[in-house]
Amino acid sequence: MAGKIFITGSAGFIGYHLSQRLLDAGWQVLGLDGMSDYYDVALKERRHAMLRQNQGFRAVEGLLEAPGLVRGLVEEFRPDVIVHLAAQAGVRYSIEAPRSYVDANLIGTFEVLEAARAFPPQHLLLASTSSVFGANTEMPYAETHKADHQMSFYAATKKATEAMAHSYAHLYGLPTTMFRFFTVYGPWGRPDMALFKFVKAILAGEAIDVYNHGDMRRDFTYIDDLAIGIERLIAAVPGTKAAGAFDSLSPVAPWRVVNIGNGAPVQLMEFVAAIEAATGAEARKNLMPMQPGDVPATWADATLIEALTGPLPRTDIREGVRRFVDWYRDYYRV
Repeated sequence: MAGKIFITGSAGFIGYHLSQRLLDAGWQVLGLDGMSDYYDVALKERRHAMLRQNQGFRAVEGLLEAPGLVRGLVEEFRPDVIVHLAAQAGVRYSIEAPRSYVDANLIGTFEVLEAARAFPPQHLLLASTSSVFGANTEMPYAETHKADHQMSFYAATKKATEAMAHSYAHLYGLPTTMFRFFTVYGPWGRPDMALFKFVKAILAGEAIDVYNHGDMRRDFTYIDDLAIGIERLIAAVPGTKAAGAFDSLSPVAPWRVVNIGNGAPVQLMEFVAAIEAATGAEARKNLMPMQPGDVPATWADATLIEALTGPLPRTDIREGVRRFVDWYRDYYRV
């Protein structure tokens, strides 16, 4: 399957990799990105510049939440598929700047939904996060588990977008898939994420902050594995038939939520050890208490996505970290 696809957040970490993969598969890609200064804009500009080398890619810079912008682009381009990845990310930053999450995540998603209502795609796919599981301690996290107790405002806005999208799927018959991402990492990653910060500090001979005294587990998902999962889900359009009792398919709408994770949590100290092996340097560790809004563990149940897409690749954490370190050294010349 290939056609026309509109991707929001195309200069972002996940958006860049997904756009590149779909361009390679023959899709025409229209990308929108607000180029916010939440992190180094030069990194986003470089990603878009690489995508522009493909004639099938067109980039637009503008804020998602600008009234009518997304609708105008969708009306002009008439995409077969919309993938909405753009968001204000970050658990900790949502404590400092909550309004930016209202603007980008709530109002921005509303603009996407309105555009899809006016010019319906064959499939609408929107990014959520494993953070929506919040205080739920039943693991691995399954899509059918309750997710009612978010512990950060970031997670609350993403859970709200799931509910917003469900209402549009029900009211307007929009086939909709929500993804819940689990700690995505890899080359061209975001500077605010642990891997990037740890590698930068270790190579500079500086200490790293290790939260909850290292007693953390994360379901680290390598970026290429995630992009393959999204690409395959494009063809898995929700209808009326559930894949099994484990399916999150709505009883009243062509809507489901799907975990995209590695399905195996890694201890934080094992993650640090993988970075030490890849950099050839030992980390000096500042052991810190848990950060407000954070959770001690995440772990995806991958039953549903593999029922919908078939088995997905699962890059080993040591190999994935090594690839990131190789990219980091090359990009920053260190």
